[in-house]
Amino acid sequence: MLKTPAISRRAMLAGAAALPITAATSQSTLAAADMKGVAQTRFNRMKLGNFEVTTLLVGTRTVEGPQNIFGMNVSAEEFATASAAARIPTTAAQFFFTPTVVNTGSELILFDTGLNPGAISSALEAAGYSTDQVDTVVITHMHGDHIGGMAGENGVTFANAKHVTGTTEMNFWAGTDKNKAFEGKIRPNMERFDMIEDGASVASGVTAMSAFGHTPGHTTYMLESDGQQMLLAADFANHYVWSLAHPDWEVKFDMDKSAAAATRRKMLGMMAADSVPFVGYHMPFPAVGFVETHGDGFHYAPASYQFMMG
Repeated sequence: MLKTPAISRRAMLAGAAALPITAATSQSTLAAADMKGVAQTRFNRMKLGNFEVTTLLVGTRTVEGPQNIFGMNVSAEEFATASAAARIPTTAAQFFFTPTVVNTGSELILFDTGLNPGAISSALEAAGYSTDQVDTVVITHMHGDHIGGMAGENGVTFANAKHVTGTTEMNFWAGTDKNKAFEGKIRPNMERFDMIEDGASVASGVTAMSAFGHTPGHTTYMLESDGQQMLLAADFANHYVWSLAHPDWEVKFDMDKSAAAATRRKMLGMMAADSVPFVGYHMPFPAVGFVETHGDGFHYAPASYQFMMG
């Protein structure tokens, strides 16, 4: 039987020293890849009963001085303490803009249109849809980051779709000229809209739920399919910590701040009690999570793989 020759430590070192210099150069080259920068996917598709629900990331930006927006009625110390407990800075916040597409099997419904036509069109394309496939466009409220993609220089973005919004919301903004986005995007196209009330059905399994306060006619939508529910929450809660953990904190963009706080408590309490997941337009992408009761407020629990399973 042949014996394996012993290799001394000196021989091993000598062999390593004799390796071609090109190997080290190649390794160094591989390590010098360009920095790509922070990035995220543009869409996230889920199963909800027999529905497919797709959240679309049409934009994200860093905003400095978040207490100019959230927690306006509390001290800087209280705001800092709450932020530190959640491991988020007080100097800036990351904003996300997330329309949602619901495929019921018979209709393709888009909820809100994002910042501009190019952003919503490209996000839809990334998710495998085209603008002419959208059957219905639902506007939850008339702030510019929700209606910006509805129309542009070439006319309406979703030419084949019917458009739906709440009666209270439409009537309020139609009676004033204080909303530049409304004047440019909605007023010229008001004849395209069907106005609905609380409890109205947009499609089978899609029901309007009033959530006034953020705007006079702000409306959310409950999805129900095969015994499963999900709330498209829009903007009644705009931050996963500063809105959920502290629902009474005032928010700059809430037009009726006391009504908005009452709506937050009501809606968050309902979702926590009934274990209803929600899509939050400004929640960290993919913007889907659950609500848990936590002390006098609530806690945001991001979804994991619950909606990946058919």
